[in-house]
Amino acid sequence: MTTEREESSTRTASVLDEAGPKADDEAAQPEAPPSPAAGERRRFRYTLPGAWVALAFACLAFTPSLLPRSALLQGVVCGITAAIGYGVGVAGAWTWRAFTDRDPRQPRPGAWRVFAVSAAAALVLALVLGQWWQAQIRDLMGAPTPNPLLLLLLPPVGAAVFTGLVALSRSLRGAYHRVAERLRRWMGRRAARALGWAVVVVGTWLVASGLLLNGLTGLADRSFSVRNTTTAEGVEQPTSGLRSGGPGSLVSWESLGRQGRTITGTGPSAAEIAAFTGAPAKEPIRAYAGTVSADDVEQRAELAVADLERAGGFDRANLLVATTTGSGWLDSGAVDSFEYLTGGDSAVVAMQYSYLPSWLSYLVDQKKAREAGRQLFDAVYDRWSRRPPADRPRLFVFGLSLGSFGGETAFSGEYDLRNRTAGALLAGPPNFNTLYREFTDHRDPGSHEVEPVYKGGRTVRFTNDVAAGVPPASAAWDGTRVLYLQHPSDPIVWWSPRLVWDRPDWLGEPHGRDVLDAMVWIPFVTFWQVTVDLPLATGVPDGHGHTYTREFVDGWATILRTAGWTPDKAERLGDIVTAEE
Repeated sequence: MTTEREESSTRTASVLDEAGPKADDEAAQPEAPPSPAAGERRRFRYTLPGAWVALAFACLAFTPSLLPRSALLQGVVCGITAAIGYGVGVAGAWTWRAFTDRDPRQPRPGAWRVFAVSAAAALVLALVLGQWWQAQIRDLMGAPTPNPLLLLLLPPVGAAVFTGLVALSRSLRGAYHRVAERLRRWMGRRAARALGWAVVVVGTWLVASGLLLNGLTGLADRSFSVRNTTTAEGVEQPTSGLRSGGPGSLVSWESLGRQGRTITGTGPSAAEIAAFTGAPAKEPIRAYAGTVSADDVEQRAELAVADLERAGGFDRANLLVATTTGSGWLDSGAVDSFEYLTGGDSAVVAMQYSYLPSWLSYLVDQKKAREAGRQLFDAVYDRWSRRPPADRPRLFVFGLSLGSFGGETAFSGEYDLRNRTAGALLAGPPNFNTLYREFTDHRDPGSHEVEPVYKGGRTVRFTNDVAAGVPPASAAWDGTRVLYLQHPSDPIVWWSPRLVWDRPDWLGEPHGRDVLDAMVWIPFVTFWQVTVDLPLATGVPDGHGHTYTREFVDGWATILRTAGWTPDKAERLGDIVTAEE
């Protein structure tokens, strides 16, 4: 007979083994013929506690996010959050059994039938509410209504994502069991388990970040480098020496890349600018260097600035240093607006730092964007600062999205921006921007994250509707003007890994003008909702999401202090720059 202490020890070991890796201990147990119920469990392979929590998470995934979602993406969000919920449910059930010193129990007869009926009713209700919220978001933004038949995609997509993620997690657990079993040949059970988990976690991370991420990124880079050799339809090599790639340019037309050729081969002429302003205008200068124009970032920046100087860019009244996004793209509305509002007495300089499109650069090219923004501005500032103060143009900075991240990196803070520039326009800043976070996190008490006020707005200001004004309206805005444009519905601005576990201020404070009041922060769920919003960021009407084209008109008018500026002029120029997109 066993003693009471031995029986207690046996029960404790059993509970601990059940929590995680237990294949090694199960192998030591004598085999018993499986019961029909056990065989059924092995075929179904899902636990009831996990299924209930997965159902709750799946229903919560229908709650509104920043942007309207398609049925396909809604299915992805449901599948991911349901898989997370399943893991939470399984872990919670194991923890409960560990504390109560209890073995797993078979579900009561009919428990799965109750779950199935409840799941069907709950998911139908969640789907109906979800579609109602989606319709409200579309109405806020003036977005079109999708084909309702696409809703048929939602269940199979959600189920496929859910089962795939659960299967992946189980395969990793199986790998852990195999590793731990081998390690037990040389060490104790607890050490084998701990080291086994470490091996699997580290191995998975290395495969995901090294083989998969780097490999796919390299493949994408090679693929988009081929596209970089093409020229957009309607774009022709400039015949003016005021453009890179034109006569006398230090940069060849072929080396500019697809986006560089679009930038230097398009834009308003002096006649078009004069037609808008009603006054004589100059032909704007545009200098650019592509990825293949020079061997590295520093040489590329020097080449772009040398071509800018050759074209007479430092002799213009206004000089704009623009940091591109992704594959070298600049929003034409931002550049065209600057040229119209300065009467063409302007020069713009930019350069390419990647082949990848903006959304992919956002994930993997942050270092390149930082280096490119700093090198280009420093090269411009070096030439600019050598000139007599009376002969220097007004120096401005522009960046959209990842371009704002690169544009910020040349500066240490508010006073550096104030001392070295005449103004800056930064739109849709990613949440990880260093200066953006500094200005937002240290905003004045009482101001909201969606439209913060920093140091009374003396230099840096924020607006989510520039046509409606830039707060604080009652305070003077003298000297350098640094303006951030950020929409309440822009996921680029608000996405952060902290959304997984921490409610952000912008969801705890009154929501912005184009975000539903029904949107609330839910652990895990909100993170994946906003993550899935990222690829949709530019697929919504202008003035929402990550689309700022028309707002660059009023943004530059505010920074440049354009005399006699009226809503009618803003409307006219907005129509011009959006027509050229």
